Amino acid sequence: MAEPSKVIHVRNVGQEISENDLLQLFQSFGVITKLVMLRAKNQALIQMQDVATAVSALQFYENVQPNIRGRNVYVQFSSHQELAPLDQNQGRGDEPNRILLVTIHHVLYPMTVDVLHRVFSPHGSVEKIVTFQKSAGCQALIQYQSRQSAVTAKSALQGRNVYDGCCQLDIQFSNLDELQVNYNNDRSRDFTNPNLPVEQKGRPSQLDTGNMYGSVGRAAGPPHMGNADAIIAAFGGNLPPGITGENERCTILVSNLNPDRIDEDKLFNLFSIYGNIVRIKLLRNKPDHALVQMGDGFQAELAVHFLKGALLFERQLEVNFSKHATILQGADTREYANSNLNRFNRNAAKNYRYCCSPTWVIHLSSLPQDITEEDIANLVEEHGTILNCKVFEMNGKKQALVQFETEEQATEALVCKHATSISGSVVRISFSQVQNI
Repeated sequence: MAEPSKVIHVRNVGQEISENDLLQLFQSFGVITKLVMLRAKNQALIQMQDVATAVSALQFYENVQPNIRGRNVYVQFSSHQELAPLDQNQGRGDEPNRILLVTIHHVLYPMTVDVLHRVFSPHGSVEKIVTFQKSAGCQALIQYQSRQSAVTAKSALQGRNVYDGCCQLDIQFSNLDELQVNYNNDRSRDFTNPNLPVEQKGRPSQLDTGNMYGSVGRAAGPPHMGNADAIIAAFGGNLPPGITGENERCTILVSNLNPDRIDEDKLFNLFSIYGNIVRIKLLRNKPDHALVQMGDGFQAELAVHFLKGALLFERQLEVNFSKHATILQGADTREYANSNLNRFNRNAAKNYRYCCSPTWVIHLSSLPQDITEEDIANLVEEHGTILNCKVFEMNGKKQALVQFETEEQATEALVCKHATSISGSVVRISFSQVQNI
């Protein structure tokens, strides 16, 4: 395996795959500084801002097969530590280009296409704008009609703030030749083609960052602003199919549970995959029912969407929003708000990206360094037939994948063995989106 680098090598890049497709594949992990299409070889090189963001991207795609327009692409570290102008046929480095790559730091207000157009249009005719939201700020590509306009804008605006004390512009010339814009909305705009649709029919829901961030002009965002940043970083504004991002109900009613085998901790282990848990209540008058209060409405929507109809302990779960806004604290409730096992207190964006329906493959992390595949099998084999087991190392830390015969078996292993201790290490288990090991 190549030494970690901020340059990512992408293979099997078909002719139908555009530069924008590749940008969307990696932009949620951090700033992309250069992109080189090697059309003759069906390959591409992506340079991230630093090695850490490149490592995060490859760690994610270690367990999720990247796919663009129905084609699997394959990613690895490049042998290049950095892309210099000589490394790329279309690379420009500091050479003037009519397309600017703009990074906005210290973002306190939404950086929409309209805001950016007002900032950049006084320096020349702006043809296209594409924005990419992320946790550390906002990245945008601005295409001018002429190269001279881009040079003028860069000279005039580099280091300037859009608003007093915030939204600082960091501008460099892009190495792209032409921006491809498919939709005219708050995130992208082709000013030369006003007839483009606002959204593709049937496209995954879009995150309303305006609502998430609150009204423009606030000195500070609402309490859940950090969560909004994590959501944007995870999904880049494109929410998973079926997720609206508009739900405000935090409490979930779970029914058709197996009362002989379920308890609060097992429910916590399952539902905490989709968000932080505040408290859980098993309904004593209805032993197969429980209430689960999530950290916010978005996390509750993820849980309802991905767990509805899931199989657990030979029962098919019914998962719906509750009519109760919250669960009242009492002797019959279990508190989890301050639990250090809540997954979304740290690395929230990464955890959002891993959200999916139950699969037949589970991912285990936080393992002892001397763990073996036999140890892993001994831990979970009581929950079903193991088809395959693999222990591997990522960034010096041991992890494992276990493939079961069915999704129900994998779900049972997760709810029963997540947060158990092996040789002093508290094991973390989640569903993996890999199809086979």
